[in-house]
Amino acid sequence: MRTYHFFWILFWVSHPYQSSSTPLSKRTSGFPENPKVLDLSRNNINVLNRAKRSWMWNQFFLLEEYTGSDYQYVGKLHSDQDKGDGSLKYILSGDGAGDLFIINENTGDIQATRRLDREEKPVYILRAQAINKRTGRPVEPESEFVIKIHDINDNEPLFTKDIYNASVPEMSDVGTFVVQVTATDADDPTYGNSARVVYSILQGQPYFSVESESGIIKTALLNMDRENREQYQVVIQAKDMGGQMGGLSGTTTVNITLTDVNDNPPRFPQSAYQFKVPESAPLDSAVGRIKASDADVGQNAEMEYSIIEGDSLEMFGVITDKETQEGIVTVKKALDFEKKRQFTLKVEASNPHVDPRFLYLGPFKDTTTVRIQVEDVDEPPVFSRPAYILEVKEDVQINAVIGTVTARDPDSAKNPIKYSVDRHTDMDRIFNIDSGNGSIFTSKLLDRETLLWHNITVIASEINNPKESSRVPVFIKVLDVNDNAPEFPMFYETYVCENARAEQLIQTLSAVDRDDAFGGHKFSFSLAPEVASGSNFTLQDNRDNTAGIYTRRTRYSRHEMNMYLLPVVISDNEYPIQSSTETVTIRVCACDQRGKMLSCNAEALIHPTGLSTGALIAILLCIIILLVTVVLFAALRRQRKKEPLIISKEDIRDNIVSYNDEGGGEEDTQAFDIGTLRNPEAIEDNKLRRDIVPEALFMPRRTPVVRDNTDVRDFISQRLKENDTDPTAPPYDSLATYAYEGNGSVAESLSSLESVTTDGDQDYDYLSDWGPRFKKLADMYGGTDSDKDS
Repeated sequence: MRTYHFFWILFWVSHPYQSSSTPLSKRTSGFPENPKVLDLSRNNINVLNRAKRSWMWNQFFLLEEYTGSDYQYVGKLHSDQDKGDGSLKYILSGDGAGDLFIINENTGDIQATRRLDREEKPVYILRAQAINKRTGRPVEPESEFVIKIHDINDNEPLFTKDIYNASVPEMSDVGTFVVQVTATDADDPTYGNSARVVYSILQGQPYFSVESESGIIKTALLNMDRENREQYQVVIQAKDMGGQMGGLSGTTTVNITLTDVNDNPPRFPQSAYQFKVPESAPLDSAVGRIKASDADVGQNAEMEYSIIEGDSLEMFGVITDKETQEGIVTVKKALDFEKKRQFTLKVEASNPHVDPRFLYLGPFKDTTTVRIQVEDVDEPPVFSRPAYILEVKEDVQINAVIGTVTARDPDSAKNPIKYSVDRHTDMDRIFNIDSGNGSIFTSKLLDRETLLWHNITVIASEINNPKESSRVPVFIKVLDVNDNAPEFPMFYETYVCENARAEQLIQTLSAVDRDDAFGGHKFSFSLAPEVASGSNFTLQDNRDNTAGIYTRRTRYSRHEMNMYLLPVVISDNEYPIQSSTETVTIRVCACDQRGKMLSCNAEALIHPTGLSTGALIAILLCIIILLVTVVLFAALRRQRKKEPLIISKEDIRDNIVSYNDEGGGEEDTQAFDIGTLRNPEAIEDNKLRRDIVPEALFMPRRTPVVRDNTDVRDFISQRLKENDTDPTAPPYDSLATYAYEGNGSVAESLSSLESVTTDGDQDYDYLSDWGPRFKKLADMYGGTDSDKDS
């Protein structure tokens, strides 16, 4: 391949005449010289006049991908100020200056140091300037020039995708658009045919074709069937240089899928189906499933099933399972093996979405026959009614039949039936039933006023198979009879004034009856026969279920009679007639002139000087205050500190406390801790006084352990000192156990029991030296010795 260097020769524009540049020297690149002269005459419209610039150039062109071993020559810069004496130097700046592009500062020759790629950068903008070497000042203003890289075909076409995925409906016409592929070439589209791409198909014929210029892929074969083949792989090639020899190329793969259309009608694989169903099958339960085959998929394979012919069409139905596209035959009405044992149906399957283009392929529906056989099962008894309503009068006798329920075995065996009452619905066992004939009778008396309706459940079960049972509700209404006498709706207590006049109305009476009265109640009132003639009051029946009590005489006295009891007889007009005697209490009261009651208490009139209510309340409050004061005083006295029992230390005999409690002897280990007597090193717990409440609690003192050889005198003195200084010690004589006298004690044991058996005489005079606490003991033992001596 031959590469040419193009460059512009610089012209001096400050002179009125043209001048051409000097011939260029031979280039190292070996390309022939091709100088171009720019016409700068004044008559040319393209003349460029620069009043302040004396040199110029246009642009340089350079081919990409130079493969030579030397630097690639670009062009030459020259200024008219350059006299060839080496006084000027040329400076280059801009894109790649000093690195990619270098300049001979003396001659102005520009060279490229390495291969250039137009696809990386097509244009380089540089700036040049001529400078006086001696003064360092520019002799020309800085000027800008352009280096353009000419393209060569060094890039193959590339597709925008490595793999294309497309789809087209099956059975499409020839030329149906499938997809468009696009390839791009990085070469310069404005220079030659390096970037001109044409498309061709390498794989996929005769099913598909591609347009060479646009890359559009179309169908090329008629009636491609998805059910025969669904996937196709097409390889497309893109080649530059217009597809000519030597052009570069690239390929891509296009995966084409045929989408489904409804071009296959449904077909049943069987002409007839056989199913069995028990007669006890519940409504809407499934009998069996049928399915028509369809080679299509998705929406085109959806089915609709319907029953178009058959006996007893209302007995069965068919629905479509949207997941499996199966037809489900279901029960619509209750089956009875004894009535009909077999059914024959004709079921049709059809596509709801039909494509009119393929109707010529035949009807898009199919039919099949479904035979259903009903199987016999042991059914529970069936009642003649879904519910029973019975009526009975409340005065019916016990064991009287009030109605009958009837049930039968629907099976052909006609097993006998047994009846019973569900006791959860008749907890009081008011009703019973004959287990053989279903007659219901009473077992207790009824009362309509207590309970109007009784709702029970009767169970009918087969004797041979008690598990087969059924239930029926029985509603029993209790009818009313006149068994309740009328009575007052309330307790009547009224009053009559002492100054009442004769024939004065003092009270209006009414009555109620718990029995029903379809025509309305009709009550009559009268005084009891025993008081009708001698009563102080009269009774008048108003004939409207009310009556009035009137005074018979003028003036009544509380002193003579302060209360009257008036018996009234109330009767109804039903059959049988019921009546009752009610009592009206009438008090005699003092009234004012207008008849307003003032007082009904007879004692108030007898003792007019009695206390009023306010005075009685005041007296009661005083009594309560007095009682509270007494209680508080007694409580304060109980809280006072008690006096000690010992008033004087000298008075000992007056403080003997008798507890009247005899111990149980040595065997009584519960009375006291005998271990204290046996172990001299035992530490007693602190014990509080029992005769008075201590004012403060003290921490328990630990008694120091007594040595084994301690003398009894020292031992007792130590204990005495401790008790004298102890604030919790009792200030009176009490039992203090000092059972240990120490080794070698002269007194040995202080027990009086042992002293009786001792033959030797002892001297107890030293007891007088122990203080007033032992004075009594010293007198007792010292006096005895004196008497013995005498």
